[in-house]
Amino acid sequence: MSFRSRLLVAAATLLCTCSLWAPTPAVRAEEKAAKTQEVTAGELKLTVPEAWQSKPPTNNLRLAQFTVPAAEGDESGAEVVIFPPFGGSTSANIQRWVSQFDADGRELKMTQGKVDQGDYVLVELKGTYKKPIGPPIQQRTEAAPGHKMVAVILKSKAGGNYFLRLVGPEKTVEANAPAFRKAFGADAAKEEKFELPAE
Repeated sequence: MSFRSRLLVAAATLLCTCSLWAPTPAVRAEEKAAKTQEVTAGELKLTVPEAWQSKPPTNNLRLAQFTVPAAEGDESGAEVVIFPPFGGSTSANIQRWVSQFDADGRELKMTQGKVDQGDYVLVELKGTYKKPIGPPIQQRTEAAPGHKMVAVILKSKAGGNYFLRLVGPEKTVEANAPAFRKAFGADAAKEEKFELPAE
């Protein structure tokens, strides 16, 4: 075998070896999801996955928002939104979130915990979501079955209640719920059951 032929064989072998070890799209997506970035929203310091794509807030009631890639089996991704402190009691805000899901088949879970940035209440809802469509002022919605919301009221030590919300198709939300908690330092294992005060 000539030197040129041996060189071509070696090059072909190297190319095949590299292709075998090249990361697949799924592996690259997992690597990106594992990497995080620091984000500031008002007085909050958050650590979010690089896979969450930052978007300009769609209105002045939002401090930050992110699109979350769809999990396998879901046709669309989810959205994470950070809202600044504004009015309303804990009960009133929870009741507002609950009303965003149809009562038929709705599931609700509430927990509470403490992080370095303050105390928080976390609400998990799943069922048929009344997904907003069109301009917010029109208050139009469409039924979106198989959706889930994880929403947080974080009583910031810096002052005021911040609101964090993850909402979208159930599989995507459940896959990203741990990262959503980690974003503000929460740990599900340390949370306790929360109940609304009796009226």
